[in-house]
Amino acid sequence: MTKAKTSAAKKVIRAFPAHATAPAPLRLFIRDLVLPVRIGVHQHERIANQRVRINLELEVTVPPVIDDDLENVVCYGEIMTGIRHVVGAGHVNLAETLAERIAAMCLADRRVLAVKVRIEKLDVFPEAASVGIELERRRPGH
Repeated sequence: MTKAKTSAAKKVIRAFPAHATAPAPLRLFIRDLVLPVRIGVHQHERIANQRVRINLELEVTVPPVIDDDLENVVCYGEIMTGIRHVVGAGHVNLAETLAERIAAMCLADRRVLAVKVRIEKLDVFPEAASVGIELERRRPGH
């Protein structure tokens, strides 16, 4: 660690002494991600992608020192990649299943304390903007 980084780290550590309360968790979010998804129980849903909007909110731990270093935080780019991987893994019948898989992927990172996932199918009923589900999952003990 450079002298400047060491000095900055000491200042932050002094700002949060060991006996102080840990910083409140951060909220990381992804809003209005629209992806083509193979989802649904009906035959016509099995043969064509549907537009699905995904909204995600994560409660994540804050390290004592972030130090402007990506390695010290949960990266929303990696979360986006994970969502694309889950969606691309194949057909699912239910929005609930897709949401559970996305939640589990997020909670695989130990720094994620809780996750809220909203899945909306956008083209099901012409008179409705969307239909879908929302779920929340917490790491045990948090």
